Amino acid sequence: MFTGLIREIATVKRYANNILTIASCHKAGLGDSIAINGICLTVIKVHSDGFDLELSDETRSIVDMGKFRGRVHMEPAMRMDDRFEGHVVQGHVDCIGTVASITPRTNATDYIISLDPEHIRYIVPKGSITIDGVSLTVNDVYDDSFRLTIIPHTLRETLIGDYKVGTKLNIETDLFARYIDHILSHGRNPKRSLSWDEVEHIQALY
Repeated sequence: MFTGLIREIATVKRYANNILTIASCHKAGLGDSIAINGICLTVIKVHSDGFDLELSDETRSIVDMGKFRGRVHMEPAMRMDDRFEGHVVQGHVDCIGTVASITPRTNATDYIISLDPEHIRYIVPKGSITIDGVSLTVNDVYDDSFRLTIIPHTLRETLIGDYKVGTKLNIETDLFARYIDHILSHGRNPKRSLSWDEVEHIQALY
């Protein structure tokens, strides 16, 4: 499990034969789970200046492979004794989104992110979402997109400030929304989806 709070901007040294080599200050251990741009991967080899991670066929079929070059968001898995911040993140990417527009405001920047409408039902106004591994709050939700408002601190400490219109993003929707929608859709009324009010109420219980 992760929190969506980026611990380091690491660097991709190379990607070949499904093996991703990362240069990082983090001292990883063999078998550790580490999220790279929001993707949970397993450490298979440790180097003096980083570590190797292996990508499965399933991972490569879902994520944006363009995210495996240059600088990347890195977060090691949360430990049981860690302080919990951000929100519950699995590191399981649901879909690829695209930056549709970027609008500077007085003390923040609005990003409109477009995605397949199929995933909109898991995105809740004022709920949590993970973008390239970063825990963020959704402001508004539309038919095939949603709006984020990013403060200057987040732009400085992550790679979001480098995004442009057309940038592809790894998106992980809200864990609880997905679970509850699955339970309801496989219950007595398979056509019923969870309403935003119901999701917000359930989230408030955690």
